[in-house]
Formats: sequence, C-alpha cells, structure tokens
Amino acid sequence: MPSYNPPFEIHVHGQVLLRADVGFDQLQEALKPLWQYAGAKSLVDGAESAYEEEPGILFEPKDHILQMCWTVRGDDDFRQALDDMCMNLNELAEQGAAIEVTFYDAEFDDEDQDRSAESRDDFMMLFVGPTPAAIMQVQRDMLVQDVVNMMERHFDASELQGVVGEIDKLFSQRFDALVDSLEIGKPPRGAGGSGGHGGGRRPRHLH
Repeated sequence: MPSYNPPFEIHVHGQVLLRADVGFDQLQEALKPLWQYAGAKSLVDGAESAYEEEPGILFEPKDHILQMCWTVRGDDDFRQALDDMCMNLNELAEQGAAIEVTFYDAEFDDEDQDRSAESRDDFMMLFVGPTPAAIMQVQRDMLVQDVVNMMERHFDASELQGVVGEIDKLFSQRFDALVDSLEIGKPPRGAGGSGGHGGGRRPRHLH
C-alpha cells in the first residue's frame, strides 16, 4: 500500500455464498490481495474497516457466507487487487454473487472546490461464481430487476414478460458464444491434456 496520502477511500460491499467445505485458511488466502493491500499480516488483522461503524470482512462458517462491508484507503492500483480477489473467490463460491466497489475521491470537497472541478468518484460491479453460467445468472437477475423496477412506473408487471424474454435471449446468445469459444480451445478427444474451464450448465432462466 502506498505510503503517501492515498487519493481514494474505497468501499467493498457484497455477500458471497461459499462451498460447504471452505474453511478459514482457504478464505484467508483467497482474500490475501485485500488484506495485504491494507498493510495487514493476516485476514484477522486486515478485516477491520477504515470506519468503525462498518462491520468489515466477516466469515460466517455456520452459513458458509462471506460478508464484506469494508473500506480501505488506496489508489487506482487497488483494481488489480480486486481482480486477483475475484479470481480466487471463483474457486470457493457455491453460486454467483455480485460485489459492489465504490471509489470515493478523498481529495474532493464540494464546498472548497470551484465549480469547474470534478470529483473522481467511481463505481464498479464485480461478479464471482463457480462457472461462467453462474456469473451470468447473477448479471441477468440484476438486469431484470433494474429494468422491471424502472418500467413498472409505466406498465403492470404482467405486461413486461416480453421484455424479460428479450433479456433472456441476449444472455442466451452471450452464453452460447462463450461456450463456442471454449469448445474451440479444447484439444480433440483422446488427445490428452486438459481443456479450458467449460461453460457449465446453462443459467436456468436462459432458454
């Protein structure tokens, strides 16, 4: 983590259902990019948020759930830590999940800045899951919810089935394209070796 005054306060928020066989040591290793970035020597040391009112990073072994409501001070290089964390959590996740990340410009002050200055705040959604299909399922469900919530201001829910169907078609096309690209990368049957990560089962709403 940089020693100078970091320009962002970065908030990570999400809930991930983990496989039943995942233990603390595995999770600690998976989250190492986060707590190491925060300058900690372990997940226990790094789980505390920069703000006391936030619960930080919590592991609930009984329910196999990872809860994150955690803020760290950092720079744009934190994005690499996020990428590494997502790759690690893919191996531990039971199902797809979304993680929200917000970059707050720590140097911007609405009252002190002149009107020509702009905040560097940024927001991003990350997705993790055991398979590409599981990740697409979460993306699909979030998009459907957003679209339906917006359109219900003007239409009854019963009138929106066609819209939901079109969204499913788009995700089906994306899923099929992904499976095709993975099939191309696989060695011929009987050639030995291991192929790439397969697409897995088609998301349940995509026909």
